[in-house]
Amino acid sequence: MKKCIIILLAIFAFTTNSKAQNGFEGYLLADNNDRSKLIEAYISPAMKGLIYGMNNGWYHTAKVHKPLGFDISIGLNASFVPEKDEMFSLSGLTSINNGSITAATVAGSEDTTPSTTVDFEESGTTFSTTFNAPGGIKESLPLSAVPAPAIQVSLGLPAKFEVNLRLVPKVGDDDVKGNLFGIGLKKEITSLFGPMDKTPLHVSLLAAYTSMSVEYNIESEGDIAVQNGLAEFKLNAYTVQAIASLNFPIINLYGGVGYNSGNSTLNMTGDYTLSYGALTRTVTDPFTSEFNSGSFNTTAGLRLSLGFFKIFGSYTLQEYNTANLGIAFSIR
Repeated sequence: MKKCIIILLAIFAFTTNSKAQNGFEGYLLADNNDRSKLIEAYISPAMKGLIYGMNNGWYHTAKVHKPLGFDISIGLNASFVPEKDEMFSLSGLTSINNGSITAATVAGSEDTTPSTTVDFEESGTTFSTTFNAPGGIKESLPLSAVPAPAIQVSLGLPAKFEVNLRLVPKVGDDDVKGNLFGIGLKKEITSLFGPMDKTPLHVSLLAAYTSMSVEYNIESEGDIAVQNGLAEFKLNAYTVQAIASLNFPIINLYGGVGYNSGNSTLNMTGDYTLSYGALTRTVTDPFTSEFNSGSFNTTAGLRLSLGFFKIFGSYTLQEYNTANLGIAFSIR
């Protein structure tokens, strides 16, 4: 399969087309002990980048809307994968005989596709073949970072509360489809600090949750014949933050500190007939894995307020540093 769909689904969720010669399905040719290790190492940076991106961009001010006031924002989060996570080693595996050779993760270069030799014994039969490890998709990504677009509606509630909603119904086609749901709650606590509520400084607490699922069909290619092949990605992201902003007539400064975390799963189902020259072997539902990430974060941002129209941008320091840029249309 020439398309490894990881990240961008329409403008709302995510799938990105890889320019690698083969998808990560090539790693199914390894033995049962190595298969999970290889696919996990290849996919992990994308899972982490998506989780950190999904947890970002929930606010551009600590000030909450008045009851029934609202805004609609359109933003893009871009999580930067550290250089150390762009490659992984093929050494220490039972069926891969490449010594200290390294291969690209999904966040690495599309040109890093080392020839990989598989050689192992199963049920008294020796299986051996050679394939090119899949390259990454770094050159295809905006800013060479994992993107996470976000469309968000925020609504003011009584008692200085504000609810934030991200919702994308299942969209896509027969080959790839996905959906996204996110909800956040912000509570302004400026009044707890006495006369501070008479100043431009606002302080709030925020908690948010986002879930996303993407599934795509896996097709036969090269040494892998597939029946009913399906890959399912499911991601959950959680964030809690204390945020503050200085709201002046035109320029607004905002920032926050908190903790981001999340988990994701990848399930590959179907029947896969793998060719090793004249020999074949079949594996069914070959792969299930879970990925976890978490990091404290610090955010600093700037917003321009031009009446009801806002332009904002921020940068978050965390395990995968994340930039955010967007616009908003705000009423009350």
